[in-house]
Amino acid sequence: MRYIRVILLTAVLFMSTGCASVFISEKGRLLASGDYSKAESHFESQIQDMSSAKSKDILWLCQSYSKSKKYDKLFSCVEHLERNIKNGDKESGSTGFHYTFPADITILPYLLKAEAYIELGNYEKAVELSQKAYELSLAMSWPFADRYNAWDTRMKIRSQGMLALAYALKGDHKNALQYAKKIDDMSLFSWTASPAFSSIPTSKEKTLALARVYMATGKYEKILENKEKFWEGLGVISEALVASSIYAFVDLPKEFMMNKALYETGHLQEAKKGYDKLLSNPETKSNGEIYWPMLFDRARIFQTEGNVDMSIEYYKKSIDVIESQRSTINTEAAKIGFVGDKQRVYHDLINALFSSGRYSEAFEYVERSKSRALVDLLASKKDFAVRNDNRQEVASALNEIANLESANKALDSTQGVEQISQRTTRSIEIKQTLTTEAPELASLVTVTVVSAGDIQKSLPGNETLVEYYSQGDDIFVFILTNNNVTAVRIDGKGIFGTIADFRKALQDPQSNQYLELSQNIYGKLVKPVEKFMEGRNIVLVPHGALHYLPFNALHDGKGYLIDRYSIRIMPSSSAIKYLSGRKAGKSGGILIFGNPDLGDPKYDLEYAQKEATEVANINPNSRVLLRKEATEGALRKYGNSYSYIHFATHGQFNPEYPLQSALLLAPDSQYNGMLTADKLYSLHLDADLVTLSACETGLGKVANGDDVVGLTRGFLYAGSSSIVASLWKVDDLATSQLMTRFYKEMYRTDKREALRTAQLETKKKYPHPYYWASFQLTGNAK
Repeated sequence: MRYIRVILLTAVLFMSTGCASVFISEKGRLLASGDYSKAESHFESQIQDMSSAKSKDILWLCQSYSKSKKYDKLFSCVEHLERNIKNGDKESGSTGFHYTFPADITILPYLLKAEAYIELGNYEKAVELSQKAYELSLAMSWPFADRYNAWDTRMKIRSQGMLALAYALKGDHKNALQYAKKIDDMSLFSWTASPAFSSIPTSKEKTLALARVYMATGKYEKILENKEKFWEGLGVISEALVASSIYAFVDLPKEFMMNKALYETGHLQEAKKGYDKLLSNPETKSNGEIYWPMLFDRARIFQTEGNVDMSIEYYKKSIDVIESQRSTINTEAAKIGFVGDKQRVYHDLINALFSSGRYSEAFEYVERSKSRALVDLLASKKDFAVRNDNRQEVASALNEIANLESANKALDSTQGVEQISQRTTRSIEIKQTLTTEAPELASLVTVTVVSAGDIQKSLPGNETLVEYYSQGDDIFVFILTNNNVTAVRIDGKGIFGTIADFRKALQDPQSNQYLELSQNIYGKLVKPVEKFMEGRNIVLVPHGALHYLPFNALHDGKGYLIDRYSIRIMPSSSAIKYLSGRKAGKSGGILIFGNPDLGDPKYDLEYAQKEATEVANINPNSRVLLRKEATEGALRKYGNSYSYIHFATHGQFNPEYPLQSALLLAPDSQYNGMLTADKLYSLHLDADLVTLSACETGLGKVANGDDVVGLTRGFLYAGSSSIVASLWKVDDLATSQLMTRFYKEMYRTDKREALRTAQLETKKKYPHPYYWASFQLTGNAK
């Protein structure tokens, strides 16, 4: 009877206050104030030594780092928390009616990390951690205090919700909606839970989880059907800010979610009215993650209404917001399940400009699109190589940019619109300074603007630039000569499947099945633009899956492209500007890495060792490093002393994390043998040529619909003027003969023509493209 009276008293007290803040501890009130800087300082001051601190104290510090978006500190903090839990210290100190955290915190490190990885865009890792959290929520023996406060149910909902959201953002909508259904079907009733703690907080937990998943999976009709319920559930976002009001980070995301749902379900006039109201509020600009998608949707509404000029203006405004940030951190992903497609904004603007005949402007935004994709890929990197004496200043500048952008994403009650604006302005100023002090580095951390006119001035008089840009079924091709800029739109439906089939067919040198596919691709991609191409020297700038295509092997019914053209590849047109100032030099000899000892005979390359020796014989100043001598340490020691660097080894590629793609060298006392693309952005090599005579070293990852970012791009930044790399697993004997001829030819002509001559000679002996078409030159021709 006494137990029932306690439950009733709790319910009456909860309902009479209308909120749970009555039960929040002093630490909870500090965190709930929204002043995360103050909370962080306070909790740090309470811990003298993390190695001896109790979990109940570490947890508060981890939570403050999570709220302030200080991910490096958060992950370190969580490591200490996990260590304590493993050693048996798993109590939060929560007892009785206090429910800021569950009494047993075993599950919380997984959820803290999962949320961080969602915001950082690592959805694979978020799925893994959320899955562990969910399994743990089912397996745990929850203490009575947690069952009484309904934490057992809330943690099951939260972990499933995080898992569903991670799946949705990863693109796996099937699994996402399956877990959403599990959440929707969950009963909130529990015999052991207090009615006060099981009804309102648990119901809001469920509602918020579903709202996020429906937003992330594009089930906008569900959001409108449950508008009132979701609106109330989304109030959970602001429960941590009971003492403050931050419009841009609390109310705006909820308003955006509802207007986004209206727009996507065809209620254009209502969405237009709602967006115009939000865009008229100056505080909206403070939340860039919401601001640019609203501008984008508003541009599309203008376009639907036939107002092309206004749609172009708003597309440009949206892109300006996108390009104002280096960071790819998206706090709205964990908050409301929204991650916008930045590349879609570029595509729609490029399409609008092309349709208006504004080809030069469209070309500029193609380059900006590719620049944005590269900035996104490298957003977390700070240790770039710097080619002047300002290394320390540049490192400090990059660190300041990261801190400014992180501070702007913190949901902190002490920062107002003016403070956020000041940080944004400061960040832009630093990037502008970098553009002057270290322009090539600046192109990796901020979007660079290069006009068609700039590229035309950089082109030799006898060369035509052909740049491809693909999004969905649209392929735009821009053709630039010294005197002209023109563009063509191609229907790319099915072309990427054909390219995959073509590459597969090339792997069988006994079959001519490839020929029809080659002619098909030529007819789609080359024939429509060939009439605009002047001369035989061509620089091709592929995009997306076109980076996997050996253009030299395309056939027009009479012959291959290599028979008529001398082709070089560029990752983007803007890279021409950075490479044009590099001086060619042929006096430094060749540094050769051949057949490294990888610890397993199956990785040995018999002809690679023979190739290395034969290439070395071409130049008496060469150095050959074979087997255990072919190490990363040797590259760092000798790399700057040679004009040419040649790798005859295996390549390994990571499609999920392209910067972890690597050349495989022999391990040594300092390095593990993995020469990753990520490391290359921190190296100084300054070689005139790097040759990657390895298996598939030209393949990388099609990131965000933009160009392949692999080892070739990394070597260009490290200082190489040109890269020769292969597009598929090559025949050892044919490669050895082709490479030997290539180096000999370079003493008579430029690199582009030397490679072409070597390939044509190999073609005479081995006519099938499998043997000769794999290699292509990226970068400078001379």
